[in-house]
Amino acid sequence: MLITHDTRCALDTVVDLVNTAPEDDAAADGLPDVEALAVFVRGHAVSDVGVLSEFDLSAVRKVRGRFARIFAAPDARAAAGLINELVAAAGTTPRLTDHDGYDWHVHYFAPGASLADHLAADCGMALAFFVVAGEQERLRRCEAPDCRRAFVDLSRNRSRRYCDSRTCGNRLHVAAYRARRKESESAG
Repeated sequence: MLITHDTRCALDTVVDLVNTAPEDDAAADGLPDVEALAVFVRGHAVSDVGVLSEFDLSAVRKVRGRFARIFAAPDARAAAGLINELVAAAGTTPRLTDHDGYDWHVHYFAPGASLADHLAADCGMALAFFVVAGEQERLRRCEAPDCRRAFVDLSRNRSRRYCDSRTCGNRLHVAAYRARRKESESAG
Protein backbone atom coordinates (compact mmCIF):
# COMPACT_ATOMS: atom_id res chain seq x y z
CA MET A 1 0.00 0.00 0.00
CA LEU A 2 1.43 3.37 -1.04
CA ILE A 3 1.24 5.87 1.79
CA THR A 4 1.92 9.48 0.82
CA HIS A 5 3.71 11.90 3.12
CA ASP A 6 0.54 13.78 4.05
CA THR A 7 -1.35 10.54 4.73
CA ARG A 8 1.49 9.33 6.95
CA CYS A 9 1.45 12.63 8.86
CA ALA A 10 -2.33 12.33 9.31
CA LEU A 11 -1.95 8.73 10.52
CA ASP A 12 0.70 9.75 13.04
CA THR A 13 -1.53 12.59 14.21
CA VAL A 14 -4.64 10.45 14.65
CA VAL A 15 -2.74 7.71 16.49
CA ASP A 16 -1.15 10.25 18.83
CA LEU A 17 -4.52 11.96 19.32
CA VAL A 18 -6.28 8.71 20.22
CA ASN A 19 -3.45 7.88 22.60
CA THR A 20 -3.97 11.12 24.55
CA ALA A 21 -7.26 9.75 25.87
CA PRO A 22 -7.14 8.43 29.43
CA GLU A 23 -7.34 4.63 29.48
CA ASP A 24 -9.55 4.68 32.57
CA ASP A 25 -11.08 7.12 35.05
CA ALA A 26 -7.90 7.16 37.16
CA ALA A 27 -5.55 8.07 34.28
CA ALA A 28 -4.75 11.64 33.31
CA ASP A 29 -5.97 13.09 30.03
CA GLY A 30 -3.13 13.76 27.59
CA LEU A 31 -4.96 16.92 26.53
CA PRO A 32 -5.75 18.45 29.93
CA ASP A 33 -5.97 22.05 28.76
CA VAL A 34 -5.78 24.43 25.80
CA GLU A 35 -2.00 24.79 26.16
CA ALA A 36 -1.54 21.02 25.84
CA LEU A 37 -3.72 21.12 22.75
CA ALA A 38 -1.55 23.92 21.32
CA VAL A 39 1.57 21.83 22.00
CA PHE A 40 -0.07 18.88 20.23
CA VAL A 41 -0.93 21.06 17.21
CA ARG A 42 2.63 22.45 17.00
CA GLY A 43 4.17 19.03 17.50
CA HIS A 44 2.19 17.64 14.59
CA ALA A 45 2.61 20.72 12.40
CA VAL A 46 -1.15 21.03 11.93
CA SER A 47 -1.56 23.90 9.47
CA ASP A 48 -4.17 26.65 9.25
CA VAL A 49 -4.97 26.69 12.97
CA GLY A 50 -5.95 29.94 14.60
CA VAL A 51 -6.15 30.83 18.28
CA LEU A 52 -7.32 27.82 20.27
CA SER A 53 -10.00 27.94 22.95
CA GLU A 54 -11.81 25.74 25.46
CA PHE A 55 -14.39 25.12 22.73
CA ASP A 56 -11.63 23.69 20.50
CA LEU A 57 -10.39 21.49 23.33
CA SER A 58 -13.87 20.09 23.96
CA ALA A 59 -14.52 19.52 20.24
CA VAL A 60 -11.15 17.80 19.71
CA ARG A 61 -11.81 15.49 22.66
CA LYS A 62 -15.14 14.51 21.09
CA VAL A 63 -13.47 13.83 17.74
CA ARG A 64 -10.79 11.85 19.58
CA GLY A 65 -13.52 9.59 20.98
CA ARG A 66 -14.93 9.06 17.51
CA PHE A 67 -11.47 8.11 16.21
CA ALA A 68 -11.07 5.66 19.10
CA ARG A 69 -14.27 3.92 17.99
CA ILE A 70 -12.80 3.51 14.49
CA PHE A 71 -9.73 1.76 15.93
CA ALA A 72 -12.10 -0.52 17.88
CA ALA A 73 -14.35 -1.27 14.89
CA PRO A 74 -14.82 -5.03 14.46
CA ASP A 75 -14.73 -4.95 10.67
CA ALA A 76 -14.36 -2.74 7.60
CA ARG A 77 -18.10 -2.09 7.27
CA ALA A 78 -18.31 -0.76 10.82
CA ALA A 79 -15.14 1.31 10.37
CA ALA A 80 -16.46 2.71 7.07
CA GLY A 81 -19.71 3.79 8.68
CA LEU A 82 -17.89 5.57 11.49
CA ILE A 83 -15.47 7.25 9.08
CA ASN A 84 -18.32 8.35 6.78
CA GLU A 85 -20.13 9.99 9.70
CA LEU A 86 -16.95 11.67 10.91
CA VAL A 87 -15.84 13.18 7.60
CA ALA A 88 -19.38 14.19 6.62
CA ALA A 89 -19.85 16.06 9.91
CA ALA A 90 -16.54 17.85 9.28
CA GLY A 91 -17.77 19.31 6.00
CA THR A 92 -14.99 17.70 3.98
CA THR A 93 -13.77 19.93 1.15
CA PRO A 94 -10.85 18.40 -0.78
CA ARG A 95 -8.38 20.91 -2.22
CA LEU A 96 -4.83 20.79 -3.55
CA THR A 97 -2.15 22.77 -1.74
CA ASP A 98 1.65 23.10 -1.70
CA HIS A 99 2.26 25.13 1.46
CA ASP A 100 5.29 25.35 3.74
CA GLY A 101 7.73 23.81 1.27
CA TYR A 102 5.76 20.59 0.76
CA ASP A 103 4.92 19.37 -2.74
CA TRP A 104 1.32 19.19 -3.90
CA HIS A 105 -0.95 17.29 -1.56
CA VAL A 106 -4.63 17.22 -0.65
CA HIS A 107 -6.21 18.86 2.36
CA TYR A 108 -9.71 17.64 3.10
CA PHE A 109 -10.77 20.31 5.58
CA ALA A 110 -12.58 23.44 4.47
CA PRO A 111 -10.70 26.76 4.65
CA GLY A 112 -11.32 28.30 8.06
CA ALA A 113 -12.45 24.97 9.57
CA SER A 114 -12.23 24.46 13.30
CA LEU A 115 -9.34 22.34 14.57
CA ALA A 116 -11.73 19.46 15.33
CA ASP A 117 -13.17 19.54 11.78
CA HIS A 118 -9.66 19.86 10.35
CA LEU A 119 -8.53 16.73 12.21
CA ALA A 120 -11.75 14.86 11.47
CA ALA A 121 -11.47 15.54 7.74
CA ASP A 122 -7.74 14.96 7.15
CA CYS A 123 -7.24 12.13 9.62
CA GLY A 124 -10.59 10.57 8.76
CA MET A 125 -9.63 10.44 5.10
CA ALA A 126 -6.25 8.88 5.96
CA LEU A 127 -8.11 6.11 7.80
CA ALA A 128 -10.56 5.83 4.89
CA PHE A 129 -7.68 4.98 2.56
CA PHE A 130 -6.94 1.93 4.71
CA VAL A 131 -10.53 0.73 4.54
CA VAL A 132 -10.63 1.27 0.76
CA ALA A 133 -7.39 -0.70 0.36
CA GLY A 134 -8.82 -3.59 2.39
CA GLU A 135 -6.35 -2.87 5.19
CA GLN A 136 -8.69 -1.88 8.04
CA GLU A 137 -7.20 -4.62 10.24
CA ARG A 138 -3.97 -2.58 10.31
CA LEU A 139 -5.72 -0.07 12.60
CA ARG A 140 -5.00 -1.76 15.90
CA ARG A 141 -4.71 -1.57 19.65
CA CYS A 142 -1.66 -2.88 21.50
CA GLU A 143 -2.08 -6.48 22.63
CA ALA A 144 -0.11 -6.02 25.85
CA PRO A 145 -2.55 -6.63 28.73
CA ASP A 146 -1.66 -3.38 30.49
CA CYS A 147 -1.63 -1.24 27.33
CA ARG A 148 -4.36 -0.44 24.83
CA ARG A 149 -2.55 2.26 22.83
CA ALA A 150 -3.61 2.67 19.20
CA PHE A 151 -1.19 2.15 16.33
CA VAL A 152 -1.19 1.52 12.60
CA ASP A 153 0.50 -1.75 11.65
CA LEU A 154 2.68 -0.88 8.67
CA SER A 155 4.64 -4.14 8.79
CA ARG A 156 4.88 -6.01 5.51
CA ASN A 157 2.99 -9.08 6.76
CA ARG A 158 0.53 -7.36 9.13
CA SER A 159 2.14 -9.07 12.12
CA ARG A 160 2.77 -6.19 14.53
CA ARG A 161 1.08 -6.83 17.87
CA TYR A 162 2.41 -4.10 20.15
CA CYS A 163 2.47 -0.32 20.01
CA ASP A 164 6.20 -0.48 20.69
CA SER A 165 8.22 -3.68 20.55
CA ARG A 166 10.94 -2.17 22.77
CA THR A 167 8.56 -1.54 25.64
CA CYS A 168 5.31 -3.54 25.49
CA GLY A 169 6.63 -6.38 23.34
CA ASN A 170 9.88 -6.74 25.27
CA ARG A 171 8.11 -6.54 28.64
CA LEU A 172 5.81 -9.44 27.66
CA HIS A 173 8.67 -11.51 26.27
CA VAL A 174 10.68 -11.04 29.48
CA ALA A 175 7.63 -11.96 31.60
CA ALA A 176 7.05 -15.11 29.53
CA TYR A 177 10.73 -16.05 29.83
CA ARG A 178 10.67 -15.59 33.60
CA ALA A 179 7.48 -17.65 33.89
CA ARG A 180 9.03 -20.48 31.83
CA ARG A 181 12.22 -20.33 33.88
CA LYS A 182 10.30 -20.37 37.17
CA GLU A 183 8.24 -23.32 35.94
CA SER A 184 11.34 -25.28 34.90
CA GLU A 185 13.04 -24.53 38.24
CA SER A 186 10.03 -25.75 40.23
CA ALA A 187 9.75 -28.87 38.05
CA GLY A 188 13.46 -29.65 38.41
